[in-house]
Amino acid sequence: MIDILSYSCIGVGIFFSFWGTSHLLGKRSLLFKLHSLSVADTLGSMSIMFGLLLKIPSKWPLLLLAIISLAIWNTMLGYVLAYCSPNDESYE
Repeated sequence: MIDILSYSCIGVGIFFSFWGTSHLLGKRSLLFKLHSLSVADTLGSMSIMFGLLLKIPSKWPLLLLAIISLAIWNTMLGYVLAYCSPNDESYE
């Protein structure tokens, strides 16, 4: 059961990574695209780390540190990119 949940989390993480990359083809501003990519990448990476945490519980301190680091630094990068992104609605 743990293996199924672990592989599901890893699969969801890979899906989020590809889904975030697909938004780079839109007509929005560059910073908006990078913000979308960083949010999807953060969710995908954290899901993959959680799946690895279920798969290899003996490495929980390192994987938990990786999850916390992803949550803090990628989220801050996403907020900075969103703040710097122009609010021009002419691209829609």
